[in-house]
Amino acid sequence: MARKTFNEKLHQAKNLPRIEFIDYDEKMAKRFGAGNMLIAAPLEYDEVMKRIPPGKLITSDEIRAYLAKKHYADFTCQLTAGIFINIAANASQERQDAGNPDITPYWRTLKKGGELNDKFPGGLDHQKFLLESEGHTVIPKGKKYFVKEFEKSLFLL
Repeated sequence: MARKTFNEKLHQAKNLPRIEFIDYDEKMAKRFGAGNMLIAAPLEYDEVMKRIPPGKLITSDEIRAYLAKKHYADFTCQLTAGIFINIAANASQERQDAGNPDITPYWRTLKKGGELNDKFPGGLDHQKFLLESEGHTVIPKGKKYFVKEFEKSLFLL
């Protein structure tokens, strides 16, 4: 059986979005919190990421908060959010490699605290290059890279 492309994964929603209630007594509540947890579809992350204009940034936490509010949930699953943001990024790179002009500017999506995402296509160096070409300053902190004063460039949803 052939491996699915990232674009196939992006458009595979199954039964998403869905909201699951996490009880305060559950083991999972200690890690993620308790209440109504949204598991959004991968395409929803891609749609938000496409809205970020040049020179602006967004964090995965901001996307998660926006989607939770949109679906009337208390919070969004951190684990699936990270996976789906990476699927959106890699699907965009697949489209770009195929000559499709439908590009998601995934490099404008940062991790918590303005950290670059080493799992994006091309790794840290590529994301750093793309961000710097849009006027952002990227600084190293140990083995990680961060956008300097990223808060000033946040895109408000």
